[in-house]
Amino acid sequence: MTLPPLRSARFMAAPALLACSLWAGTAAAQPVRPSDGDAVALGRYLVQTTGCNDCHTAGYAASAGRVDEKDWLTGDGVGWRGPWGTTYSTNLRLYFADLSEAQWLAHARRMEPRPPMPWFNLRAMSDGDLSALYRYIKAAGPAGKPVPAYLPPGQAAKPPFVQFPE
Repeated sequence: MTLPPLRSARFMAAPALLACSLWAGTAAAQPVRPSDGDAVALGRYLVQTTGCNDCHTAGYAASAGRVDEKDWLTGDGVGWRGPWGTTYSTNLRLYFADLSEAQWLAHARRMEPRPPMPWFNLRAMSDGDLSALYRYIKAAGPAGKPVPAYLPPGQAAKPPFVQFPE
């Protein structure tokens, strides 16, 4: 599939994310879904196949998934700027450090963060899959540093950032 070139820094996120997903999906070997009995392995599989790394791991999509696993889910300093302000992909390894599994399950069921986080995809997951994500992230342990804080609409964001139409 050939994608048209971007003509400016302003573009729709869906085509850009699709392009990154198509690009990233061409280089990596296809992982096999582990059994539900190995929650950590299942969580790793879900992180790798459901797009968590695409945003929450710096350089993951741009390198076609060639980021050392020790750096997975440590957040990204690339901003996502639109009518809601500018958001940054959370360092999940730090976020989960002091979170219990029960807190995570409750949060995943009610969260509605700012774009571009597809929170509705988490809500569509089974409790078993959400628990597996939790157990994988907890097993990976805290790593990295905090990402920049959210910026409200109208506040200038330092590059790099993806600009959504306003």
